[in-house]
Amino acid sequence: MPKFNMDPKKSEMPTQDPAVRAGNFLEVALGYDEQTAINEAKRCLNCKNKPCEAGCPVNVAIPEFISRVAEGDFEGAYEVISRTSALPAVCGRVCPQETQCEGKCTRGIKGEPVGIGRLERFVADYHNAHCKTQPVRAAANGHKVAVVGSGPAGLTCAGDLARLGYEVTVFEALHVAGGVLVYGIPEFRLPKAIVRKEVENLKALGVKVETNSVVGRVFTVDELKKEYGFEAVFLGTGAGLPMFMGIEGENAKGVFSANEYLTRINLMKAYENDAATPVFRAKKVAVVGGGNVAMDAARSAKRMGAEVYIIYRRSEAELPARREEVEHAKEEGVVFKLLTNPVRILTDADENVTGVRCVEMELGEPDASGRRRPVVKEGSEFDIPLDCVIMSLGTSPNPLLRNATQGLQTKPRGEIVADENGATSLEGVYAGGDAVTGAATVILAMGAGKKAAKAIDEYIRTKK
Repeated sequence: MPKFNMDPKKSEMPTQDPAVRAGNFLEVALGYDEQTAINEAKRCLNCKNKPCEAGCPVNVAIPEFISRVAEGDFEGAYEVISRTSALPAVCGRVCPQETQCEGKCTRGIKGEPVGIGRLERFVADYHNAHCKTQPVRAAANGHKVAVVGSGPAGLTCAGDLARLGYEVTVFEALHVAGGVLVYGIPEFRLPKAIVRKEVENLKALGVKVETNSVVGRVFTVDELKKEYGFEAVFLGTGAGLPMFMGIEGENAKGVFSANEYLTRINLMKAYENDAATPVFRAKKVAVVGGGNVAMDAARSAKRMGAEVYIIYRRSEAELPARREEVEHAKEEGVVFKLLTNPVRILTDADENVTGVRCVEMELGEPDASGRRRPVVKEGSEFDIPLDCVIMSLGTSPNPLLRNATQGLQTKPRGEIVADENGATSLEGVYAGGDAVTGAATVILAMGAGKKAAKAIDEYIRTKK
């Protein structure tokens, strides 16, 4: 067999048929089989300068793990990935590879890049299906660290510290560990069994997980250090406070934040007929926004039986969501109302949503973000009749933690101020992920968790 596969296109990912998957919450992408994974791995040229690694926030040795896949050594490939990534099965599914590792792939210059994310997913799934051994715990070093929040930043920080011998306790506000991985990302993109497996792997390393533990209410950061004996604290509390437009009708019955809508569906299983925490089963839904969360909300509403619109004030070229998610939404029947912006939510006498009044937009000069600024077309108002509006306009950190933590420096919108290694204004307190950057990606949060774990280790080892 040839050493390299010079096909300019990456191996296709098999998926559920759109007409079928739009009616269920099962995972859309079905994954590579062994031979497809080997064939795709052989597209990697094993470049000496490894540009793909430069695009990975957690520095996975990408050509090395792919070369193992090409040889059929799938467990060896997993060992390479897990040196630096605590959540490979998650990253293989939800990372924006097209703007990171795959965006720098040499094969992408004259064709499609190597399917790095698809190969990572395959390797992690193969390992989880075939490996029966538990991770080996490191020898205890006698030091304790608290991690607040069990999202990707917190789990990564906890895992890295546990591997160094620290006694790590993760405090999670909700009743299930996983943070945004369980409440924010739908089952059809990231099955919750995979998140549970990753959490169980961390527990096998010795990480303790305390759920229903709201830091700032049950205990403070100061108490964790002074009364519970934790020598350092990592804050990975995410950004779960939703933003709204401030337009008339936004408090009406039938208006949701994407956070609430997705939490009810993902965490509370509201799509089940006998769900203990149901959600409004609308007939016609508008999702306002164009990011990945908007796509998740729209595709979830579609699966709940609704006719669904995405309303976004810029053009398709400016949509911030991953291209794959946009294409999947279109295939499933979501209608895109682009260059459109809501100005009022229409209601009946009982304050139930009856529609949304919109205006048409056109793109003007670039704004501070570099994207062309949308400008209202005069006299372009029109109404869309519907019974539900989901606002997906971004999020900011919940103010609870900062209000309960004296001396913690934050930005005007609530993001924690931290240096490149996660150190905050409080000694021994580190932070990372969306709590610092505002809403961003899973892999960037993981990268922040890794940096903070390294900094915490150095802090504890060198403190007097």
